[in-house]
Amino acid sequence: MLNFLSSIYGTGMEALLIGLAAAFTAQCIKFFLHLITKKEVDLTLFTTTGGMPSSHSAGVVALALVIGELSGFTSVNFALATGFALVVMYDAAGVRRAAGKQAACLNKIILDFYKHDVAQFGGRLKELLGHTPLQVFAGAIYGACFALLAHYYWYFLFN
Repeated sequence: MLNFLSSIYGTGMEALLIGLAAAFTAQCIKFFLHLITKKEVDLTLFTTTGGMPSSHSAGVVALALVIGELSGFTSVNFALATGFALVVMYDAAGVRRAAGKQAACLNKIILDFYKHDVAQFGGRLKELLGHTPLQVFAGAIYGACFALLAHYYWYFLFN
C-alpha cells in the first residue's frame, strides 16, 4: 500500500484521491455529528446530500488546492479546478437548496390536499437536497485543511 501511495504522489491521481477522501470524510463527519446531536444512528447520511459540512464543497476545494500545489496557482489546471469548485458550491447553496425548499412546499400541499394518500404521487419528495451558505463554507474550509494536511503529509512521508 505504501508503495502504491508513493507512486501516485505528485500526480493527478494524488489530487483525485485527496479530493475523494475529503468528500468521504466530510460524509463521516455528518454521520458523527448526527449521532452526537440526535443520539441515533442514521446510515443513510453516508449517501445523502445536504447537511453540515458540505461534502461536495470539501471534495472540490480539496481537489482544486492539490491541483494548485502540483501545477501552480497560476496554471490553467488550477483555474479550471477553481471554476469547477465555484460552480459546485454555488449549485449546492443555490439551486439544490431552492429545489429542497420547493420539495418541502409540495410535500405540505400534497399532505394537506390529499390527506392520507401521498403514495399515489410516488411518496414524499426529498427535501434535504442543498446546503445553507454556512454548510458550504464549512465544507470548503474543511476541504482546504484536509487537502493541505494530506498533501504535506505525503510530501514529508516520501521525500
